[in-house]
Amino acid sequence: MTAHLLRLDHLVVSARTLDEGTQYVADILGIAPAGGGAHPLMRTHNRLLNLWGGAYLEVIAIDPHAEAAHDSAGAAPRARLFALDDPATHARLENGPYLSHWVVRVDRPKHLPTWQAQYPQRIPPIVPLTRGDFGWGLSIPEDGAFPAWRGAGGGVLPSLIQWDTARHPSAVLPETGITLKALKAVHPQADTVAAQLQWLGAAHLIELQPTDDPASPPALIAEFETPNGLRTLK
Repeated sequence: MTAHLLRLDHLVVSARTLDEGTQYVADILGIAPAGGGAHPLMRTHNRLLNLWGGAYLEVIAIDPHAEAAHDSAGAAPRARLFALDDPATHARLENGPYLSHWVVRVDRPKHLPTWQAQYPQRIPPIVPLTRGDFGWGLSIPEDGAFPAWRGAGGGVLPSLIQWDTARHPSAVLPETGITLKALKAVHPQADTVAAQLQWLGAAHLIELQPTDDPASPPALIAEFETPNGLRTLK
């Protein structure tokens, strides 16, 4: 079991395009995400919105201008993160952007790759990623799906991140006056998800509720205090 509690790093809004995702967030929170950049390995790009307390919100989409890099053996590029290659995700995005996922930060001295190597059944492989001057390791299943444990996940179990530099993206983003008030989730296998959250040290970061319908899909809901009052993303 983890020796310390983790903390929220960022929330993820998935979108068909960055413009769609940016407009969705701006319409609800009153401020548009900006900045960000490209993730060459994943062939995605993003825009970011600062949240009070050293976290941020990320709008992410497939980068239509990214080249599909093959490895030295000519193998196909790896699947994009956050299930962006999944046909089910594409179908859902036809109805608009949505709050799809969240990421929690593993601070040093705990070494994320070592932790993952000790518990490979609980933590997906750690993939090194870059965007501009930033570098980090992120837990990403080989198939690019959301993290899962014993068949449960669906975006409600968080990805794990460890930054390679002391500077965090939130430190270079403009202040917004927006604070995450509560992160909530519903899941048909809430007990299983809750056990993994407790093991990770992330259970204190989210309010998890079961669903009455076992066929109901998992869902995330984030409540924010904004300069214009309480707002909700889902």
